[in-house]
Amino acid sequence: MTPLPPAVQAPPSAPEVLARCRELVRPALTEAVGRLHPWVAELAAYSFGWCEVGGAGAAASGGKGVRQALAVLGAEAAGADARAGVPAAVAVELVHAFSLLHDDVMDGDATRRGRPAVWKAYGTGPAVLAGDALFALAVETLAAAPGGPGAVRLLSTALADLVRGQADDLLFAARPFAGPERVTPGEYRAMAEHKTGALLGCAIALGAALGGAPGPTVAALDQAGRHLGVAFQLVDDVLGIWGRPDVTGKPVGGDLRERKKTFPVLAALGSPAARRLPALLDAGRTEEAAALVEEAGGRAAALAEADTHTAAARTLLVGLPLTTAGAGELFRLLDFLAGRDL
Repeated sequence: MTPLPPAVQAPPSAPEVLARCRELVRPALTEAVGRLHPWVAELAAYSFGWCEVGGAGAAASGGKGVRQALAVLGAEAAGADARAGVPAAVAVELVHAFSLLHDDVMDGDATRRGRPAVWKAYGTGPAVLAGDALFALAVETLAAAPGGPGAVRLLSTALADLVRGQADDLLFAARPFAGPERVTPGEYRAMAEHKTGALLGCAIALGAALGGAPGPTVAALDQAGRHLGVAFQLVDDVLGIWGRPDVTGKPVGGDLRERKKTFPVLAALGSPAARRLPALLDAGRTEEAAALVEEAGGRAAALAEADTHTAAARTLLVGLPLTTAGAGELFRLLDFLAGRDL
């Protein structure tokens, strides 16, 4: 009798990769947050979805853990054990949480992942304080890791870009939808690379650096992550107009109601078919505005732009000396993030 061939195990799906990385990083992330002042630690735990106001345990979603997964996969793609990327994963997750805390305050967003944002639950001052604490904790965590000084430099560069992107995003709000002072799609791409792409690129690069990757590989991974970040932001823009509340955690058409200058809106405004769009947005007629943005090609343009940046990230990854398994999981995660729930 001919023996049966051994079963071929299917590669893990992107959600499985995210879950594996979260499970690996969670103990170190919990330990780091536990070093904070007890009250500040509660605010941080609430922001991660670990507890309710007052500290009682919760099962709320703390997000997919994209950035921490990228850090772990960066280390594995460099040929190191996944644990080498854990300090990088903790640092970028803390920085991401810090940025969301402050972002919600600056934008006045009352909800985050389907429940009150930290500033609504605890107050503006406590939310800002918790964000500051998470930022300091991220630097401390990374400085204590092997190769810490170089890693901190990578993180500080990403933080400078993140602040630059956030500043541009805030300034965009005061600019008109039409006329010579309008926000252009090119300006938006630059903002998205800084605000979203910088930290995604930093996550992969930090993991690879702590995993022993050479400088050129680290730099190329940073660029790949930045392209991924732009694609990620563009998909978020589409979800912010047409996404389901159970996916986005925000009301349908929330970005239009807040008159945000997202890429679909900016792209649509370049079409003569969208002449009525500024008036619809001013009047709060979000359903009509969403239909007009789609009719004028804004949704298609955003998705095409996301595809372009996803392809650019893939091209960079293909040209790098990465482990087969690590690169494969990076590709799966990249494709998953660029096409999530659309």
